[in-house]
Amino acid sequence: MNKVAIIGAGPCGITAIKNFSDLGFEVTAFERCQGVGGNWRFNDPSGHSSVFETTHIISSKYTSYYEDYPLPENAADYPSHKDLLEYFNNYTDHFDIRKLIKFGTEVQHCKQIESDKWEITWKELESDQVRTDIYDALVVCNGHHHEPRYPDYPGRFTGEFIHSHDFKSAKPFKDKRVLVIGGGNSACDVAVETARVAKSISISWRRGYYLIPKFMYGLPTDLYAMKNRWVPRIFRAPFIRFMLERFQGKNEDIGLQKPTQPIFATHPTVNSELYYAVRHGKVSPQKDIKEFNNNKVAFIDGYEEEFDVVIACTGFRIKHSFFDKDFINYEEGMVPLLHRMIPADINNIYFIGLFQPLGCIWPGAELQSKLAARHLLGQWKPKKSIRDLLDKEMANPDVPQLDTPRHTITVDDPAFRERLKKELRRCEPALEI
Repeated sequence: MNKVAIIGAGPCGITAIKNFSDLGFEVTAFERCQGVGGNWRFNDPSGHSSVFETTHIISSKYTSYYEDYPLPENAADYPSHKDLLEYFNNYTDHFDIRKLIKFGTEVQHCKQIESDKWEITWKELESDQVRTDIYDALVVCNGHHHEPRYPDYPGRFTGEFIHSHDFKSAKPFKDKRVLVIGGGNSACDVAVETARVAKSISISWRRGYYLIPKFMYGLPTDLYAMKNRWVPRIFRAPFIRFMLERFQGKNEDIGLQKPTQPIFATHPTVNSELYYAVRHGKVSPQKDIKEFNNNKVAFIDGYEEEFDVVIACTGFRIKHSFFDKDFINYEEGMVPLLHRMIPADINNIYFIGLFQPLGCIWPGAELQSKLAARHLLGQWKPKKSIRDLLDKEMANPDVPQLDTPRHTITVDDPAFRERLKKELRRCEPALEI
């Protein structure tokens, strides 16, 4: 067994390419864009990118690097999308894996055939030429930020209605009345950026969200949190909540909704500027939407306002359009993958990066790739059946979260990485981690 197909050359894809090729597999990677980086390719013609003009990472450089290829020492605490794209390109060139990637190609269908091999049908986008090849294994790294999820409210909005996936700059919204829907990282960033040029900005939350500043007591917040991992798990969430309120005040004191759920029950929103924008009168907090009525929006507390633009920052669907839906479909409900990568009943397939860490994704994807490659090679074997281990993992999530489509693949970043490292230490021959 030696031929491996890899779908995607974003941050998770390139580390899969590197680690499978390191173990001698013949790797062929397929990437729609004309370069590596995936979501971090600002305004890519393929429409795949999810970053906008002023995007910076929400985890710091101290927790956001490949262990095989650290960020440069002079990197900013929170690198920009330009810095990160350069980093991914440098990683690709350092390990000489660009030659393994077919750029400008789109995988159209994946089918498992006899002997657990994979029949992959793909198209060259420039020539429209379609080809089918057979591979011994398949590694899926297409991400989970390319199929927008739109909100469903009664009525119809007759103004401009877009998803954050299509937001690239605040400039088109100059002097417009804008409503942003959502309380996640994209929503808060979009609201803050657009408030600089718009006539008015409102942000609608259906629940309260915890706003995590990027710095606390002189440290990037994730580094500050790492230094406080000594706090017993049962006290950790209350401790963080207490420290946040002590550091920046309470949501309800400035008109934002008070979070009623535990702090890790939703994905934390890392944003230092929304508090300032609200307190400076640049962003107006609103409750959840009741209904649309032409260009007017009614909120559940009875307030109504007219808007020119609605920007829905409401997340994405997990989508694998190249599989038949009756074969693999993770669009709804929990995603049943051991270590967030191995299904119990399909052989020779791995999903890399199909998780949402409370932290940065590519360091965990790097460890997944190392473990997956060693599993395919036979150097790593689970202690029990994949089904038994998967059932246990699904029954014991890192952090209990709200039952919403957005919270089906969350992991606690440090704990997840340590579990993967523990398994890698069991590999034969032993791997130093």
